[in-house]
Amino acid sequence: MKANHLILGFVVFMLLFGCVGEPSIGNGDSVSEPDAPQAETPDETPQENPGDELPEYISGELIAPEDLTYLGAFRLPGESGGSNWMWSGYAATYYPGGNPNGADDGFPGSLFAVGHDHHQMISEISIPVPVLSSSKNLEELSTAETIQPFADITGGMFGELEIPRAGLQYLPAQGEQETGKLYFSWGQHHEDALNPSFGWSELDLSNPQTAGAWHLGTYSTYTTNDYMFDIPEDWAAANTPGLRLATGRFRDGLWSGRGPALYAMGPYNEGNPPAPGSTLEQVTPLLLYGEHTPGELYVQSDESMALNNFAESDEWSGGAWLTAGEKSAVVLVGTKGIGGAWYGFSNGVEYPVDGVGEAEYPPVPDWPHDARGWWSESIEAQILFFDPADLAAVARGEMETYEPQPYAVMTIDDYLFKPGYNYEEGKMYVLGAAAFDRENGLLYIFERLADYDGKSLVHVWRVA
Repeated sequence: MKANHLILGFVVFMLLFGCVGEPSIGNGDSVSEPDAPQAETPDETPQENPGDELPEYISGELIAPEDLTYLGAFRLPGESGGSNWMWSGYAATYYPGGNPNGADDGFPGSLFAVGHDHHQMISEISIPVPVLSSSKNLEELSTAETIQPFADITGGMFGELEIPRAGLQYLPAQGEQETGKLYFSWGQHHEDALNPSFGWSELDLSNPQTAGAWHLGTYSTYTTNDYMFDIPEDWAAANTPGLRLATGRFRDGLWSGRGPALYAMGPYNEGNPPAPGSTLEQVTPLLLYGEHTPGELYVQSDESMALNNFAESDEWSGGAWLTAGEKSAVVLVGTKGIGGAWYGFSNGVEYPVDGVGEAEYPPVPDWPHDARGWWSESIEAQILFFDPADLAAVARGEMETYEPQPYAVMTIDDYLFKPGYNYEEGKMYVLGAAAFDRENGLLYIFERLADYDGKSLVHVWRVA
């Protein structure tokens, strides 16, 4: 009877999310951790919750959480081009030239974003007026429209990915380019080498003219091939000349260090386009909570190099460089592990991670606690605020990459429709990507698995 129950639960789960016959790459699928040189026994000391407390004084040049006004949320459209918005929104970018014939409603432009995790295709959608729903009623929300249906802008260059990670950012024409591009990165949960991860495409999804893939220097792919956003031109000119793209990644379990990484890059400086498989040499580290040996896959770190309140179960999945008049902030969004963190199963059963000696491996618990990975007592959706002046000091070599710390933390659970874990839906992480409309001061953040059928929602804040 127990075996029948497990099989029935698995079949129902796979049918609900359209995963039958597809590779195991969705959020919440079982995660298997190979032995790693620096894996440690999980720290059972409870992690502190930073909450929303702010320093007594925040510089007038910095954007504070109270400068963000919540405007509401909107829903994503139906399926198109062979994909859909289930388990979606892990990478996104704002495009100011999108939807030129749309309504003059204060929300111009469009969003390009990644759809279903198993398909990793891109669609362009309109931006409707977000709706504030005090009752969290999905039926009250407006719905975006498809502008360009889903398409594969990578030309299949990355093959099949297991639990994929992705970044996406639009930039107008740079250097010798004649058109603006969609810059992208793709990776996966387990990287077996320093694989080439970066490329660009045209904005016409039916004819992307893909270029790539390229290596980002000799840096670990566990620190590079996830979130991506643009760097303001004046800051880049002063601190990272010619490097207008920020990219990075946080990989759970210490393999990328003890916090989210960030680099400045500019592929357009090294060819139009750079040759496939080439290494981009013009890279400037801005954040890295550890020390990396060139060419190595793992980042070495200790507690002195950690992000404040770091937990192995954290998941930083999106970012943006916010500006509002003379104010600015670099923000990273994601899912913060709260309380004690452990590697194993969601019901608290721990699983050996060091691979040393005669470890005893516990039996896999019954569904819905059978997904193995990093867990914590609870989770929060958070926005971390970093001072661009600290990143400038890192770029100049005046601060170590692990010295900058967030000057503010904003918890946004109260705005979400479905915060927290959902073991039955395999939901380990709450947030996906972020995208920023700099001209109009609008910040877009994807909430994963918040709509019917596992679709994402998009939340909107105005940056004052």
